Amino acid sequence: MTSPAAPVRRVPEAVHRRRWAILGVLMLSLLIVVLDNSILNVAIRTISTPAPTGLGATQGELEWAINAYTLVFAGLLFTAGLLGDRLGRKKVLIGGLVVFGAGSALAAFSGSPAELIGFRAMMGLGAAFVMPATLAVLMNVFERDEQPKAIGVWAGGVGLAIAVGPITGGVLLEHFWWGSVFLVNAPIVVLAVVLMLWLVPDSRDPNPGRIDPVGVVLSVAGLVLLVHGIIRGGRLADFTDVTVLSTIGAGLGLLTAFVVVEKRSDHPSIDVSFFRNKVFSAAIVAITLVFFALMGVTFFAVFYTQSVRGYSPLETGLLLLPLAVAQLVFAPRARLLVDRFGDKATTTAGLVVLAATLAAFALLDGDTPIWILEAVFFFMGAGMAHVMTPVSVLIMQALPREKAGSASALSNTFRQVGGALGIAVLGSVLSTAYRNDIEDELGLLPPGARHAAGESIEATLAVAERLGARGEPLVGAADDAFLHAMHVTSLWGAGVAVLGAVVVAVFLPGRAPASEGDREGRELVPTAD
Repeated sequence: MTSPAAPVRRVPEAVHRRRWAILGVLMLSLLIVVLDNSILNVAIRTISTPAPTGLGATQGELEWAINAYTLVFAGLLFTAGLLGDRLGRKKVLIGGLVVFGAGSALAAFSGSPAELIGFRAMMGLGAAFVMPATLAVLMNVFERDEQPKAIGVWAGGVGLAIAVGPITGGVLLEHFWWGSVFLVNAPIVVLAVVLMLWLVPDSRDPNPGRIDPVGVVLSVAGLVLLVHGIIRGGRLADFTDVTVLSTIGAGLGLLTAFVVVEKRSDHPSIDVSFFRNKVFSAAIVAITLVFFALMGVTFFAVFYTQSVRGYSPLETGLLLLPLAVAQLVFAPRARLLVDRFGDKATTTAGLVVLAATLAAFALLDGDTPIWILEAVFFFMGAGMAHVMTPVSVLIMQALPREKAGSASALSNTFRQVGGALGIAVLGSVLSTAYRNDIEDELGLLPPGARHAAGESIEATLAVAERLGARGEPLVGAADDAFLHAMHVTSLWGAGVAVLGAVVVAVFLPGRAPASEGDREGRELVPTAD
């Protein structure tokens, strides 16, 4: 044991001894960021109900409440990673937690959907400085041979947050107002900051990159316009509308300009040369498509359990538990399958399982036995775990440890962009399919009310409630239209996961790869020594 460890040890002994305690603090910080989105998933139906129970947010406003956070988060991750490399990851991590906590407290007392969207963007700003710093610190306190295990535990923390979030959100919504799902972040932030000041060492890149303000503006503006166009197309149920096409076109134009600027810059946010490595590119594509499918599907799953099946927010949180438990159990163990079968077989199988579970939503109806939904969630979590862990290792070890902040930012940016586009695209597919199916049933309503009632199942049910006995037929029609829309959307999500499976099957290395691009990544796989 001494011979392999002695020549390569780069972590100071004092830090090495407390590395697992440090990982615990990093996971607490990660928990806050991931917990927020998983809590919000359970609360979106409550927020969509009219005041005083909620804010009366439309489906489009709900998508923006999620995506305002996600797009600011994704757009600033590279800059946050660079600032962490330059100023010190510990300082940036603590600053990000403070901004995130303040945004959470303000979001809790939002008086309108617009205010909520604004404060969610502030939370995204703070989270952008938290997420890459956690993984960058991890890479600097663990030796290479322990990094896959540590990343597996770190990825399992995502599963823990997915488990704790919906249940915590459900408990809070049972006893308090909807804003409590945001206010709960404040005490966790305080605890995390105190532990971080005590335990976590600071680290920085001795040769940090320069900030790229032009790249940041182009990427954020491009993504916001693209997502706005997609969400608007879904709301109108018409993607040929001139405003929809022009907005999407402007977004794609700015993103194209971003790529051109990054290729020519001597200090880009994204070093485009990284993508010449096929393994690295395939890993990024896989992580993007997994979150595209997952975020889009979980968005409608909450409306299925609460609006169609009649479960409470707490019961919905408990129903999501198998998804989280599977991630928590399998994420730290996924490396064992990688050791035995290689990255290609493990991640391809994981994506195939994910695709099958997404397609299974097309078989659910209003009275499907609930254990079937639970089995679907469990296998979905297992499939994700066997994609996220090996892919995260491949991405992080593609760059030197001094660039860990940038590698982490790259991984998280594409994860968040995938999730934002998943909510926008699959949410728009859901909205379009629902409106087209329910439209004939809304013929007796005034034109203005007809358009609003057709936007989502919650809007239709609100109109039905106001109509009293005359609105009874609308309830059954709304359930049927939503189920049809969910079936269509889930098959789109499954198709995206299949595309991801094809990409990793073609480009990721198999067992014991020998190519130069993978040699360094394979150093960390334990062999019979």
